[in-house]
Amino acid sequence: MRILVFSRRASVCRLLVGAWLFGLVCFFSGPSLTAAQAASRAGDMKSPPAPLYTGERAPDTKDAHLGLPDAVSMPEAVQRALKFNPSLGAQESQSRSSEEGRKSARGAFGPKLGMSYTAIKQEKKNSPASTRPPELGTYSWAVEISQPVFQGFKLLATYQKAALQADSDKAALRNAELAMTEQVQTYFLNYLRAEENVRSERDSLARLRDQLRITTAFYDVGLRPRLDVLQAEVNVSQAENLLIQAENNRDTYLAMLNTLLGLPATARANYTGKLAHVPFRRSLEQCLEIAYRQRPDLYMAAKSVEIAGKDQRVVQSDYYPQVEAYYNINQTGNTPDLQKSGDRGSRGSTWEVGARATWNAFQWGATYYADKQAGWLVTKMRYEEENLKLNVGYDIKSKLLAVHEAEKRISVAEKGVEQATEAYNVALARYQEQVGTNFDVLDASSKLTTAQASLTGAKADYLTALAQIYVAMGEFHPDLMRR
Repeated sequence: MRILVFSRRASVCRLLVGAWLFGLVCFFSGPSLTAAQAASRAGDMKSPPAPLYTGERAPDTKDAHLGLPDAVSMPEAVQRALKFNPSLGAQESQSRSSEEGRKSARGAFGPKLGMSYTAIKQEKKNSPASTRPPELGTYSWAVEISQPVFQGFKLLATYQKAALQADSDKAALRNAELAMTEQVQTYFLNYLRAEENVRSERDSLARLRDQLRITTAFYDVGLRPRLDVLQAEVNVSQAENLLIQAENNRDTYLAMLNTLLGLPATARANYTGKLAHVPFRRSLEQCLEIAYRQRPDLYMAAKSVEIAGKDQRVVQSDYYPQVEAYYNINQTGNTPDLQKSGDRGSRGSTWEVGARATWNAFQWGATYYADKQAGWLVTKMRYEEENLKLNVGYDIKSKLLAVHEAEKRISVAEKGVEQATEAYNVALARYQEQVGTNFDVLDASSKLTTAQASLTGAKADYLTALAQIYVAMGEFHPDLMRR
């Protein structure tokens, strides 16, 4: 249904002024409504969490090696990954794209200016000849200015949805940066663990070679049987095999670290650090409070509910009529420059102002059921938000338990290393004094290597659990050695 309304100049001016004022009200009311709804949904997080890296990311990683220090610490590795990792650049581009989409949706509130130019050539045989069309054809040029007056709140809902999406993508960038921080720290700790394991395997190989040398000397003078020498040689071969595996694991973690930092896998980067024990004294309640307050994914879930609500509002706009004010000018002539030429030529100019109202009064329930569909999607988003809150509680508790477990394992492993070291020294001394067996020495050496690996693993697992719980709380903590 379309309604055309024509009026005099005074009424036309009032109509256009009213349309402009309504557009301005819609423009300025949009952001405030969005902020109020975001505050009610997101709790304490009234604005999207800011990105961790605020510099300019390059579209390629050719400069990632520039400024690389001789010794790369964990905080430096995290910062370089935030700057040069391509996946974060892709997420940042998505965030900026959403911001431009918000600006585009804002532009729909303003008036539109359109132009058209047409050329028509007709051939008619009429009598009398004066009614024949112009020989050069008919040319027209039209200009129209239109202003949306009422679109059933569609423009407002579309703008608010775009603004919510822009905020959600900012939070998604922060979430990706936190995930990258955890990933870099995890591989950094795995690299340090592999370095310690290589060192431990080398020490074990050195001990076994010394034992082989001693056993061979005893065998040469007839104090030990050939079997002891063979056992010592087998253990040396096994230790060499374990050392090769440890070195391969270390090189694998090194290549992965380089990749995360935007470096070639073959880059010769020197990552340095130590597996130290840094106490973590936060309670479960404190961790939960921080997580619910600053986790980006919770903010994103709240925004998803609001975005679904705006989608429903867009669907509901079809319940209302669409009103648009317009003003157009149309000039015609029988020459391309819109002038009069010839006996049958003509030239004219008309203008028109009015309002158009269109309303789909009945669509066999299409709008009604689309509204119901959008409403159920809103309900779905709310359920997913509540499910995420429950999962956050489990996530925090499980990671805090992992921290406590690894912390207990460290103290147990430290005692185990002390006891295994003492046992090896005793077994070696007894063997050299001819009161112990070769098996006792080899067994003690194996247990010492295992105890050292357990201590290294406990320290690495503790720091890895720290990295995970900091990210689970939504907290940026690039240096795990700082309390």
